[in-house]
Amino acid sequence: MGEQLELPFDPPLDRTLKRAEILRTAEKYITQDRAEQHGNMKDNFTTIANYWSEHLETKVTAVDVAIMMSLLKIARLKSSASNADNWVDGCGYMACGGELACEDRTEPYFPLASKKVK
Repeated sequence: MGEQLELPFDPPLDRTLKRAEILRTAEKYITQDRAEQHGNMKDNFTTIANYWSEHLETKVTAVDVAIMMSLLKIARLKSSASNADNWVDGCGYMACGGELACEDRTEPYFPLASKKVK
C-alpha cells in the first residue's frame, strides 16, 4: 500500500478505531482493489464524465463524477446508515475527487501532517 498520512496528533484509539478502519478500508480500495479491477481512476472518471455529458447535454468533468458518486453514497445512507460500504465508498470517492481537483497544486495538500502537535 502507498504511504500513509501521519497525523499531527495521537488520536484516542477508543474513539477513532472505527473511523480509522473505514478510512484504511477506503484507502485499500482506491489504491489497490479498485485500481486493479477498474483501471486508472482519472481515465475511468473521465470516461464516465463523457458519457454523462452526452446524456445530460451539458459538460461534466471527472471531478463532477467524484462529487456525484459521493452524493450517491450519501443519499444511500439515508435509508441504510449502518451499511459500512456506503461510508467506505463515500470516503473513497471524496479522496479521488480531492486528488483530481488538486492535481495541479504545487504546495503540499496537508501541511500540518508533516509536524506533530504537542
